[in-house]
Amino acid sequence: MASKKVFALSLIILILILLYVGKKEFFPTKNLETNEELDVVDNSYSSNLIKEVNYISKDSRGNEYIINAEIGEIDLKNPDIIYLTNVKALINLKNSETIIIKSDYGKYNTKNFDTIFSQNVNIDYLDKNIKGEYLDFSLEKNLMLISRNIIYTGPDNILKADAMEMNIKTKDSKIFMYEQNKKVNIKSKN
Repeated sequence: MASKKVFALSLIILILILLYVGKKEFFPTKNLETNEELDVVDNSYSSNLIKEVNYISKDSRGNEYIINAEIGEIDLKNPDIIYLTNVKALINLKNSETIIIKSDYGKYNTKNFDTIFSQNVNIDYLDKNIKGEYLDFSLEKNLMLISRNIIYTGPDNILKADAMEMNIKTKDSKIFMYEQNKKVNIKSKN
């Protein structure tokens, strides 16, 4: 009698395990309107969205960095990083003119102020304009690295290149191509 109870209990447990493990094959979820099988997707996502983002930072040398965006998204796994949409940054360097940077997207580090700007990057400084698709900006390293389809427009000429590196402190710039057999394209405005 006891062995029949153990057998029945074991059979019930086995059936429950099979139903639990094979739930999708044995009992698919259906959309009642279209009679289609639905895939259950885990949409758990850990982030916070912020509208009208504004960060103002100053470094130890007195440089001020202001960044604004329509939307910011903070990843809760790394709260020092905020992803930005429709970005505008003002860089007020001590003893220098303001640099204005605009882009569609950005990735901002709230600890060291490093920012990656991407898609439709537009930089205005004095009478110069630089356009590209990617900008890695670091106040800590005094460096701006602009890449992907660079168009540098100055008062006298237009340059097209793969990349441009600029020391923020000294304003020294390097404009170059990635491939040695290609050359920077320079056109005179005159």
